[in-house]
Amino acid sequence: MSPTPEMPDTPRDEGVAKVAELIKDVKVCMLTTTGAAGRLVSRPMAVQEVEFDGDLWFFAEEDSSKVDQVRHGAHVNVAFASGDSWVSVAGDAEVVRDVAKAKELWNPGVEAWFPDGPEAPGIVLVKVHADTAEYWDTPGGRAATLLSYVKSRATGQPYSGGENETVRL
Repeated sequence: MSPTPEMPDTPRDEGVAKVAELIKDVKVCMLTTTGAAGRLVSRPMAVQEVEFDGDLWFFAEEDSSKVDQVRHGAHVNVAFASGDSWVSVAGDAEVVRDVAKAKELWNPGVEAWFPDGPEAPGIVLVKVHADTAEYWDTPGGRAATLLSYVKSRATGQPYSGGENETVRL
């Protein structure tokens, strides 16, 4: 894939580092899959605390609709939001049965949803292999955003309150 105006050629390591920084404190994201009749379905998912390297991991019940949807159409989107940034990760997902990986990712938050532990039958992992990530970052948070908005209204110039990039992962 060659760079386009919508997708500039950003070095992968730099892009991964930026996305990792923006999502590191986000605890819940929205996972979007394709459901029946091609409709998009989104649901909140707990983000597993691992260093972002282009892959994201989630725990799921094997008989859940999201797992069925991943098995029948692997294209997914994962959306993250914080007080001053937003990240949209697009890629393909797969269902993984790996008790060792489940034990590695296990934490008290997961235990609230799966009290029988990482070896319980019916627990699977959903692994998202990210292809691209688009982010919007407003350094300085809400105060900087408000200031940029007021400035644009006062000067008649377009709002420019942050950084927007697409990263190929």
